[in-house]
This record gives sequence, structure tokens and C-alpha cells, in this order.
Amino acid sequence: MSQPCIICVAITGSLPRKENNPAVPITVEEQIESTQAAFEAGATIAHCHVRNDDQTPSSDPEKFGRLMEGLKKHCPGMIIQLSTGGRSGAGEARGGMLPLKPDMASLSVGSNNFPNRVYENPPQLVEWLADEMLKYDVKPEIEAFDLSHIHQAVSLSKQGKLKTPLYVQFVMGVKNAMPADKPTFDFYIETLKRLAPDAQWCGAGIGANQYLLNEWSIAAGGHTRTGLEDNVRLDSDTLAPSNAALVERTVALCEKYQRPVATWQQAREILGL
Repeated sequence: MSQPCIICVAITGSLPRKENNPAVPITVEEQIESTQAAFEAGATIAHCHVRNDDQTPSSDPEKFGRLMEGLKKHCPGMIIQLSTGGRSGAGEARGGMLPLKPDMASLSVGSNNFPNRVYENPPQLVEWLADEMLKYDVKPEIEAFDLSHIHQAVSLSKQGKLKTPLYVQFVMGVKNAMPADKPTFDFYIETLKRLAPDAQWCGAGIGANQYLLNEWSIAAGGHTRTGLEDNVRLDSDTLAPSNAALVERTVALCEKYQRPVATWQQAREILGL
């Protein structure tokens, strides 16, 4: 039997707003309800951001704490992954929620271009975030926006600064960063397997590339991410009615490629949690 596929649902992010899709969950209560439906549809990792009342991004540990409490109650066993991304805060504020000891947290190990800015991840901040994750026993999900980020993650793990085995997410389709290019995707997999044979990987596509990366990842034996953070549509004419709907179409792809969908117990075993 092929390895079960872990489905991560990125429920909110920092950018999508109600104006883009009314289904985007903004309040903590909306996020808990949306995540529960996605969990029941087959997602086993919740990638979480929090927002202010005016929908702007936040890194408020109190909001993250309330979200974690609700998810543990309504989605028992689901892997909770908090974002340390740079849109929600600056400097060490990006890791202010790590003392909450979530199962996982995202970690970008290098800088790259975004559509209208540079996504800055200076080495000293990366190492501080990595140290905090070790301190609080939080497993990082490496967000690789560029080939160099894979090499950097392997280097940090060899220095003992990241919990192993590595879990690396290939992010493709961000404007001005790495496009959704199949030969590059294949080379990412080859490179990670060569440098870190025990690593697990996940594919995430932005916007219209979401379904494409879901299919590439599932077909290649990896894990994948979906959700309203990355894409608010089912197709060019149809808004996604929920995070659960995006999870359901990912489950259908697993069925197409005869990949079992990982239960939360299997996901925790695969990731060493």
C-alpha cells in the first residue's frame, strides 16, 4: 500500500478577505467552525493565522491561544500548525506564539521576492525561530519558496537546529518567486531525497496552481496543502464555498491516484509527532 497522504488545510492566511470570498474565516470562532468541517472532510493538519477585527493580519498570542483551545476541543487529534510568517508581524514577534507549544509551526529559512515586496527571513531571525521551536518542542514545517531553502534546511538540521526528520513544503506559484514548473518540482523532490533521505515533503500551489500542485504531489507520493489561504476559488468562475470543499476535491484526487488519505493518527506517526 502506498503511503497515506497527509492533507494540510491553510484556513485563513494573511491576505484573503471577505470581499474576496465570504467563506474566508476571520474571527477565531469562524476559524474553528471552518477547520472542524475541513477536519471531518479529511484534513489532518490545520495551518493557522489569526486576524484582527478589521481583517488585517495579527500575531497576537492570545488569539492563537483561543484558536488552539477551540481546535483541540472540536478537532481532537488534528495537528495544529501555527504560522510564523512575515506578513503578521516583524522580528521576534513572529515567534511570540511558540510558547503555546503547538504541534508544528511554519518556518521560512530564506528570503525571496513576493508580488509587491521582499519576504525577508534574515539568518539571525531564522536561527532564533528555530531555537525557539527546539525549546518548546515544536516541529517546523520548512516552507521552501526556492531551491536554496531546501539546502539551507538540510544544513540547519545537520547542525542540530531543526527537529528531524525534516518536513519540507514546496511552495510554487507565488508571483516573482518560484513558478509552478513540473521539471523544477521533480528536481525539488530529487534534491530533498538526495540530501535528506528520511525527509517527508508536501506540495502547495498558490491561486490557480493549487489544484495542479495537489495533483502533482499526490501522484508523486507526497503530501499536499489546500485551503482558502492559498486559493479562494474552485475554478475561474466559481468561489470555493468553504475550506472543506477544497479538502473534498483533494480527497477525490487521492482516490484517483489510489492514495489513502492519512488519518490524524497516521499523520502524527509519519511526521514523528
